[in-house]
Amino acid sequence: MRGQNMHTPRIRWAAALAGAALLTAVSACGSSDSSDSSSGGSGEKVTLTYRLWDEQQKVGYEKVMAAFEKANPNIDVTVEMLPWDQYWTKITADAVAGTAPDVFWMQTSYFPEFVTKGVLADLSPLKLDTGKYHKTVVDAYTYQGKLYGVPKDWGIVGLLYNKDAFKKAGVEMPEKLTWAPDGSGTLLETARKLTVDEAGKHPDEPGFDAGKVKQYGFGSWNHYQTQWMNWVESNGGKLVDKNFGRYTFNDDASVQALQFGVDLVNKYHVAPPASQTNLPTGKMTEMFERGEVAMFPANNALLPFIAPEINFEIGIAMMPEGPKGRSVNLNGLSEAVYAKTKHPAEANKLAAFLGSPEAQKIMADGGYVFPALVEFGQNYVDYWKNSKKLDVSPFLEESKGTTYGMPVVTGFPGYEPKLVQIFNEMYLGRITPKQAADQAVQEGNASIG
Repeated sequence: MRGQNMHTPRIRWAAALAGAALLTAVSACGSSDSSDSSSGGSGEKVTLTYRLWDEQQKVGYEKVMAAFEKANPNIDVTVEMLPWDQYWTKITADAVAGTAPDVFWMQTSYFPEFVTKGVLADLSPLKLDTGKYHKTVVDAYTYQGKLYGVPKDWGIVGLLYNKDAFKKAGVEMPEKLTWAPDGSGTLLETARKLTVDEAGKHPDEPGFDAGKVKQYGFGSWNHYQTQWMNWVESNGGKLVDKNFGRYTFNDDASVQALQFGVDLVNKYHVAPPASQTNLPTGKMTEMFERGEVAMFPANNALLPFIAPEINFEIGIAMMPEGPKGRSVNLNGLSEAVYAKTKHPAEANKLAAFLGSPEAQKIMADGGYVFPALVEFGQNYVDYWKNSKKLDVSPFLEESKGTTYGMPVVTGFPGYEPKLVQIFNEMYLGRITPKQAADQAVQEGNASIG
């Protein structure tokens, strides 16, 4: 997932930050040259441009587009692939110039900027049965009661773990991992058993040297989507009061959850020090790949990138339950239609097809994504089981429970570096979780347009 959302791993946000600001100029741009009526009625050949950022998914979409073109012989689709760190800068500039692609991928964090500036077409006329798609994805792309993105897919945070490390330590993965702000629960208990220093000592044993840890039991670090946001939501806190609302994660429940994430590092010593993992140069993913971290919360979309790099057996478990149960981040993409496309009828037809059972089944059967259409989630699971010998069903099971999306508020792309900087200091122990939350909420709400 993108950015910290980890549809694509190790991604840089900075290159796209100026992009969202440029959108303020969109409303001033004329549209007389870019809003021509569709030529489909004349029988002329129409070429649409479709833009995405994932090279692996592009392979699947070539099959999807072939099926679409076969059913619509008067429409050709050109698929453009831009890396994430170029995608948003380019598409923002194109929107300002009136030359954006007809249909393109939209991500939750950028959606508010694009929809409030009139870049995205209202897709309510497609009359999609939104009840067939995952609700968290539908809600993320709904603005003022209207749908502005065809639900495409979703990724969810689960717990990857090193089965070899568990076997070597003689530890069984608990049937249910649990945690509480006071440190009780099976998560910390399990992490302690899997944390060992160079002398073979565990954190709860005399002589344990926190400065010479050979293997950490858990990966706790400043990664909002896979880490502290889940602690907050599972402890009864809330990131925002509502979509297009305000940040609220400085309440008592949220601060307690933040403290727990930091305590795993600085108090219990079952996770690497923040000096090794803090963004932008943090190496937590690489540490898991090398076998230095036994349990690692990650989005399922990371699997195609890290699975080939790992020489141990990977296990997957559901995220730990907090005092208020399990609440897990589910982040989805949508298919957006450019509001000023020259071919609105054809662009809408393509967007509708991309949300159809035929298209979403192709992407699920190929193991590219969990499709937004819930009926094909098992297809993705079957691909990974049959082709990669990996049981990814815990991700699917989590999606049926309590999930939450990324904050849908304006200004997030520009706010994100400030958020990371503040929480870097928190994980280093230089400021308290309360101080970090208060500062982050203040900065976030100031960034809202």
